[in-house]
Amino acid sequence: MKKADVMTEPKDILKKWMDSINTADTEGVLHLYNENAILIPTFSNRMLNNHAKIRDYFERLRAYNELSVALHEKTLSIQRLDGDKFALCGIYCWRFIVEEELLSFEARFSFFADMSLEHPVLHHHSSQIPRVI
Repeated sequence: MKKADVMTEPKDILKKWMDSINTADTEGVLHLYNENAILIPTFSNRMLNNHAKIRDYFERLRAYNELSVALHEKTLSIQRLDGDKFALCGIYCWRFIVEEELLSFEARFSFFADMSLEHPVLHHHSSQIPRVI
């Protein structure tokens, strides 16, 4: 990780994650996830519990044209859990082309991260926002 990429605040993790997604930098995304991290992804019904599975998920997602993710800033909530451990929750919007149409997918997310670790993301859950009934 370059000196400019040093993460000192919990929000830096989310910014680095989004920047890596938006620049198709799979290695940058993977660098954030701890070797024991669990990812419950937006576009899969599987729980991903190792780097190989997490890499495969993001590489498949990266194959979509115009892939991007953007945070709804007002929804971001950061909680200090203990010492350097934080929960980050909120809503982001995925966009990419499916069958020649640019689609948007609102998703709620939570990251659990330990800022004292080089690979701080311990758990990440993301799911599309369901329709209210």
